[in-house]
Amino acid sequence: GTLAILPAHALRESVQATDGNGNPQFLSTWGTNTNPQDIVSNGPYRLQKYTPAERVILQRNPYYWRADAQGNPQPYIQRIVLQVIPSSDNQLLRFRSGELDSLRVNPEAFGLLKREEKRGKYTIYNGGPMPSIRFVGFNLNKARNAQGKPFVDPIKSRWFNTLAFRQAVAYAIDREKMKTNIYRGLGEVQHSPIAVQSPYYLSPEDGLKVYNYQPQKAKQLLLEAGFRYNSQNQLLDWDGNRVQFTLLVKSDDKSRVDAAVQIKQDLSQIGIEADLQVLSFNLVLRKLLSTRDWECYVGAFGAGVSEPHSIFVFWYSGGSFHQFNQGPQPGQPPLEGWEVSDWEQEIDRLFNAGIKELDQSKRKAIYGRFQEIVAEELPVFFLVNSLDFQAVRDRIENIKFSGLGGPLWNIDELRIAEN
Repeated sequence: GTLAILPAHALRESVQATDGNGNPQFLSTWGTNTNPQDIVSNGPYRLQKYTPAERVILQRNPYYWRADAQGNPQPYIQRIVLQVIPSSDNQLLRFRSGELDSLRVNPEAFGLLKREEKRGKYTIYNGGPMPSIRFVGFNLNKARNAQGKPFVDPIKSRWFNTLAFRQAVAYAIDREKMKTNIYRGLGEVQHSPIAVQSPYYLSPEDGLKVYNYQPQKAKQLLLEAGFRYNSQNQLLDWDGNRVQFTLLVKSDDKSRVDAAVQIKQDLSQIGIEADLQVLSFNLVLRKLLSTRDWECYVGAFGAGVSEPHSIFVFWYSGGSFHQFNQGPQPGQPPLEGWEVSDWEQEIDRLFNAGIKELDQSKRKAIYGRFQEIVAEELPVFFLVNSLDFQAVRDRIENIKFSGLGGPLWNIDELRIAEN
């Protein structure tokens, strides 16, 4: 599970006491300004130092319980330094210069690093498709803010809340081209909100609806829904409004920005004008979860692998990360006119049933139905997942790389070669 065991002797009082707002003091007991010596750890490492926006330094926990077959205490590595480097270009430069021992390899850097693999004394491991799912989604929120202003222009909200419109957009995006051009062929087209590695994954072969590239079908769906084209092949809605909206994407992810550029180009082929809005991660997050003033978004979320309920906050209608129809949240002004669709309520019911069901075959059926609803209703449309490549220096021994656990999942067993 994802619920950690926490030390009662250090935190019990903070759980029982409350602050001026009535919230448990526990929520603010350990923060970025806490003395590392005050943070208790029963894992293989404990925090030595944290420098915001720079690095995290972990030191071996001398009280860790594990030992190898010869009785030697584990882990063997005394210290781990995690560098915070937002720019993928800077990450690449620092790895090539020898400053970093491990690097997640983006598709655009794969060819270069593969050629230098022997000389650089590292190995590139392939963990299969990353369990982080990329998507494009519309803001389906019909609510108004505290001043009575709609989060989404009502004209555009009507488009976004029309299923045929969302389906048309899905059919208009060429994901195979995206896989080839942006991911250099080093990716897989994603169809489901659950990772392909999961035992709960529902594949197209098992009946999951897919939206392969069919621009003519996209146009047909739009015409049948009441849209029309003018003499310049621009798409107009029922009242003659030009179909145009902003496409939001965060600036620090090159492949995601490149995907947004292609989506803009693909949509222009069916008469839709998408205006790119490239913002910093913090500004994007503010729009998604606070001001809610966005229209279309290229995003990503971690997929449920061993446990589908781990993506609960994105799909549950009251979830704190239910981006495509973000509801009222604690500490925020009330919303006027927020609506939860029938299919959202059904997803709520399925998640509530799935978390209580112990029979694995029944759980698989429950989460299979969840995936079917997402494919049918298309609150978001899935794009391409990069293959998970990790470059690790050969001086680090006993690497057993996994796309799910990364290069350090077996940290107890890792050693640094003496020579």
